[in-house]
Amino acid sequence: MLELSTICQPIQEDLDSVEKRLRTVTKVDFSLLSELLDFSLRSTGKRIRPILTLLSGKFYDYDPEHLLTMATAVEILHTATLVHDDAIDNALVRRNRPTVYKLWGAEKAVLLGDYMFAEAGAMTATTQNLRVIKLFAATLKTISSGELNQSFSAFNLEQNHQQYYQRIAQKTASLFCMATESGVALSKAPEESIQILIDYAYNLGVAFQIVDDVLDFISTEEALGKPVGSDLVQGTLTLPSILLMERYPADNPVKRLFQGEDKGGNVKKAIEMVSNSSIIQECYEVASDYCARACRKLDLIPDTPSRQSLFQIADYITQRKK
Repeated sequence: MLELSTICQPIQEDLDSVEKRLRTVTKVDFSLLSELLDFSLRSTGKRIRPILTLLSGKFYDYDPEHLLTMATAVEILHTATLVHDDAIDNALVRRNRPTVYKLWGAEKAVLLGDYMFAEAGAMTATTQNLRVIKLFAATLKTISSGELNQSFSAFNLEQNHQQYYQRIAQKTASLFCMATESGVALSKAPEESIQILIDYAYNLGVAFQIVDDVLDFISTEEALGKPVGSDLVQGTLTLPSILLMERYPADNPVKRLFQGEDKGGNVKKAIEMVSNSSIIQECYEVASDYCARACRKLDLIPDTPSRQSLFQIADYITQRKK
């Protein structure tokens, strides 16, 4: 399996510049806000979304100033959604560190997330690209809609595959699409190429979330950076749990958990049943199919090292362990 650092070699210098810009964002006059920003943005995350922005901006007219700004904005937006997620979910740990919610409380977490949304929006506006500015606003609306969708459907057993895919398209794939569309649009690419990269990002984002949902069952707390089974505890039905419900409709630990029975025991039982079945393999096959769809038209864009990296990211998505 290729390491992400190897995949990113064509854009490593730009990625380093994005990290520097993220650190600059933390330098504000209000010391407590600076501390919150530094804690949130100084992370061990994969930076998949800014990586996609940088790679997508390398095919046509490379504009480093606006592209680096946009990649930074994409990562700030993503981080803001995580800060809000943790406050909504009462999550205490993320990436093996205490969350902003845990250390400073829900009110501070929500306000920090709001500040970062505004910062990312202001950065996006400096590109002076109307398409990209409108895209930022539309993506934020879509993500918020997905969060509301998930919140309203928590502990609801009456959910199907279509509803699951709609939710992960809103919550995850939309930001992947924003990452690639903004990057390639800033390079003044032809519309056909923009649409190819939007399609790539949508399918990649769906695959990424499916793998995330699988790892919530089969990974370890150390690798995930948060407790295993967190989705079940929050009442979120994911593809593995939907398949488990379909396979055992009568006597099912997910059903008992969502009805308020023995949380710890039923989470453990659900993890065991999923892990010891073909469900994991089925989910990986679905994710692999989405990655194949993502790559189906990449050969129609210019043959560059960045294009090879996009193919490699699709392989990386289905092989990652965290």
